[in-house]
Amino acid sequence: MAIAQVLFPLMLPEPFDYEVPDTLSVRPGSYVRAPLGKQDRTGLVWRLSDAAPQRVLKPIQEVYPTPPMTETMRRFIAFAARYNVVAPGQVLAMALRARGGLQPSPERTVYTLGDRAPQRLTPARTAVLEYARTQPALSASALATGAGVSTGVVKGLADAGALVAAAEPVDRVFATPDPDRTGFQLSAEQADAANTLRQAVQKGQFAPILLDGVTGSGKTEVYFEAIAAALKQDPTSQILVLLPEIALTQAVLERFERRFGAAPAPWHSGLSEQQRRRSWREVAHGRARIIVGARSALFLPFQSLKLIIVDEEHDTSYKQEDGVTYQARDMAVMRAKLEQAVIVLASATPALETVVNVEQGRYARLKLSARPGSARLPDVELVDLRAAPPERGQWLSPQLRHALADTLEASEQALLFLNRRGYAPLVLCKSCGERLKSPATDSWLTEHRYTGRLVCHLTGWSMPKPAHCPYCHAEGSLMGVGPGVERVAEEVRVLLPGARVEIFSSDTALGGEATREIISRMASGDIDVLIGTQIVAKGHNFPNLTLVGIIDADSGLQGGDLRAGERTYQLLSQVAGRAGRAERPGRALVQTYQPDNPAMQALALSDRDAFLAIERDVREELQLPPFGRMAALILSAPDAETAVTFGQQIARAAPNGENITVYGPAPAPIGILRGRHRFRFLITAPKQVDLSAYMAAWLSRLKLPAALRLSADIDPYSFL
Repeated sequence: MAIAQVLFPLMLPEPFDYEVPDTLSVRPGSYVRAPLGKQDRTGLVWRLSDAAPQRVLKPIQEVYPTPPMTETMRRFIAFAARYNVVAPGQVLAMALRARGGLQPSPERTVYTLGDRAPQRLTPARTAVLEYARTQPALSASALATGAGVSTGVVKGLADAGALVAAAEPVDRVFATPDPDRTGFQLSAEQADAANTLRQAVQKGQFAPILLDGVTGSGKTEVYFEAIAAALKQDPTSQILVLLPEIALTQAVLERFERRFGAAPAPWHSGLSEQQRRRSWREVAHGRARIIVGARSALFLPFQSLKLIIVDEEHDTSYKQEDGVTYQARDMAVMRAKLEQAVIVLASATPALETVVNVEQGRYARLKLSARPGSARLPDVELVDLRAAPPERGQWLSPQLRHALADTLEASEQALLFLNRRGYAPLVLCKSCGERLKSPATDSWLTEHRYTGRLVCHLTGWSMPKPAHCPYCHAEGSLMGVGPGVERVAEEVRVLLPGARVEIFSSDTALGGEATREIISRMASGDIDVLIGTQIVAKGHNFPNLTLVGIIDADSGLQGGDLRAGERTYQLLSQVAGRAGRAERPGRALVQTYQPDNPAMQALALSDRDAFLAIERDVREELQLPPFGRMAALILSAPDAETAVTFGQQIARAAPNGENITVYGPAPAPIGILRGRHRFRFLITAPKQVDLSAYMAAWLSRLKLPAALRLSADIDPYSFL
């Protein structure tokens, strides 16, 4: 009797044994349905065995009509689980996020013109037949709506033979991309880089390559050539393109469609359930050739993955903070290694980890040092707010105000960047000094003047702005402190009354359609001044944008984050790089109280490598990543006393490890979140230490009450 070890997408330590009935064809990687407890659940056959069972086994109930998950993908799931210190079933759950795709597509009835004329021809019937003559196969409701009649008219024509009904899949197959379509004319530098990528793809081996190009240098067009080479070489090859923000997805999909004549399969959290199951099914069957998506697309069950592109590889959005914590860029490198695929990490401001891998010979590097054509990098000027501060109650320096006026007078566009949503990031009472926080959370409330609400951007909780202070009950005493994008927009409208001003943040771009609409209007010149958060920094190309103003360049330098300087440089460099991407030259004004900070000096001098050298030396001296290992352990409890008590128990259970240092437990900077009290441990170790194994050994020693939650974070990016 064959025994199948079935892994379920649950927080379980190992697969379970099941009998394989003779009537079912089961292979390693088969998607199956099997009884678990009192329910039948979807799982994955992890492996098969013919060993004699030690007990009576329950049989597998069903095998889904989906190609089995490849052995390489199963090895990747096992690696991701071990490295990130979670159960393999938790990683499998990420690979099974669209279980509707396990079944064939649902079908719908569509209608086309038949060869029989109806005996009775009414105006309504005539309208349907005339409309059907100009359309492809349509459903009854679509045909009726187009003709302006009821669905009963359509059904009557079908009964009379004037329309022919047929069944078709609701989820259609994605069109096949054409690698032979020509793209943009590449510059000599771009062509050299593209040729190197083609050669790497043609070798069919694991090859990690950094595509290091300044903003606007055409990195996308270069890696398009690698995609075309992969499509030509193998008719079954699949290509994954990871993007840091779903806001970029639609614009990128359109560029892919222009280049390859077919839209790629999308994958991100903004898809409907139907779109999600369609993309998952087509990937699992190997029919989706190009997939463009957010970090979770890395866990799709590809059949023949030959090329991975990680666009804006430095972006912190690739770090998953909830559920299974993982760094998608690093996991993508491992997946490419297992698949023997090429992986291209593209960025104008690559992460220090990536640069060090290049220096140590692990990755190759391709440089794009200039923008093509007449476009050039913008001039960056630091505005020292100590010497020339804004006037009282204002946030734009005199220099930036004059630059804005000059830009609009020249019929050009401006972009103002401030990475704070809403009107004011803090609301306090002038009478008692109380700072308003979200209930059961150590997070300040942000004032949103357009909606009249106070919002917690950490939990999403909100309330109308009260007329009285909730603590001292003083009337009209609540005031917003500090600027958000709404307050900056208010100032710009007063300064430039005739300007068309738009805010671009996750509050105003609710969903893909709203995002596309703002980007389209900016690109077509319908917006004079765009004011935005970090959503404006990534991948947008506005030909008439010549001025970028950065309102508060210092905000990202605060706190104890080891990557604070690097993140600040990357973000501000990306924002500044939006200017001057066409014929007109661009400039960026960076408002700062710390003009001597290395990140600010690197911006002004356009000397990224000098800044990275400073960062590298500091990290190496302190043995911080990428020269050492780091992990975090986060404990949350329903009350502070329990958190302290069990935090001490957890500390005592830490294994002894040579050169491993455990800091904590200490209250997290956000000490209360959704009513739960949070404590953190920070663990550091030399580079050669298997810190994942150490953390797994530590967690295995712990038996905690159900009310406590404990999670490990390997390579933490957030220290809140």
